[in-house]
Amino acid sequence: MRYDLAKLPIATLFVPVSAATAALTRLDERIARSPLRDGWIARSHFGDAVASLWVDGELVHLEDLVLHDASMGVRAPTHELTIAHDVLRTRRRILANEPGWALSNDGVLRGRMVDAPSDTGALVQASGQEDGLDGDEDDDDDPLAKQLAEMDAVLARSEALMSGVNQPMRTSGRDRNPFVYEPDWDEESRLDEWRSVLAETEALPPVLRAVLLLDAWDQLQVLQHAPWLGRMLAGALLRETGICMSHLVAVNLGLKQVQRERRASRDRDTRLLAFVDAFKLAAELGLKEHDRLLLARQQMQHRLAGRRTSSKLPQLIELVLARPMVSAGMIAEELGVTTQGALKIAAALNLRELTGRGRFRAWGVL
Repeated sequence: MRYDLAKLPIATLFVPVSAATAALTRLDERIARSPLRDGWIARSHFGDAVASLWVDGELVHLEDLVLHDASMGVRAPTHELTIAHDVLRTRRRILANEPGWALSNDGVLRGRMVDAPSDTGALVQASGQEDGLDGDEDDDDDPLAKQLAEMDAVLARSEALMSGVNQPMRTSGRDRNPFVYEPDWDEESRLDEWRSVLAETEALPPVLRAVLLLDAWDQLQVLQHAPWLGRMLAGALLRETGICMSHLVAVNLGLKQVQRERRASRDRDTRLLAFVDAFKLAAELGLKEHDRLLLARQQMQHRLAGRRTSSKLPQLIELVLARPMVSAGMIAEELGVTTQGALKIAAALNLRELTGRGRFRAWGVL
């Protein structure tokens, strides 16, 4: 399988790509100099993670993701929630590293292209032999010694797994569990083809290059269980090329605003235009969200007048600006107060209540 880079509609894409580049640059400059930079970035991570599942046809509630990330989930996480949290952690990891890290050989793809060996029996046997547990004939008649040997074998296996003896190693699709991976799905060759697209488009404008990489990832279907990673790597490319140095583009929020018929069209030109529009819409939504948070911050700071210097309200303001939702437990943990104290502080700040229930209450910015 090969992605064809011939006959690109450069004339059609020139104006939309320029407009998207201007919008992304404007947003990046605003975020770089904003007092809400950290809070806005934290919120964009949550919003983009939920939107990523929406683009893939799954539904995850933003409140569930916030509580799961804070280890305060009220129920066992679903498979979709686990994926959303994986997207969230990957976004944070990309932004925490150098701009070129995500697309490098040691970047985020390295962890996606490995698979742990499934033969745990060999590990158990090896660990037992190393500890001298491979069958002592003198202990066969001693029940206590036999039980102790079994316990030692379990402990040795656990220690081997925890200490990294069973290191993940690169395996082909044929060596993976057929119930989880398709045997004929060669991720290595698909990744090499995607990297060739990355190299061949080096002379193109950054936004157009990101769009082509995004389309190539979808068409090549590089990873079986991580289609969302291509959208994140397209945003990482814009960060590497200097278009978005202060943040990681929330591509999924923009794609959510584009019709699915355009995003999944059989015509490549239609798909490319849809992706360019998605980048522009993501930048516009980011600017609107920043202005909304800035106005909310100004309104909440008016309530600090006349407060004591030991007041917890300033910390609560920063907390609610950095999270799409806060609960009484999250406020109590972050501010070091009791649950009743958290309820009083939230009432003093006049936050918008999201749940309306007495047993579990959560608030957000107006």
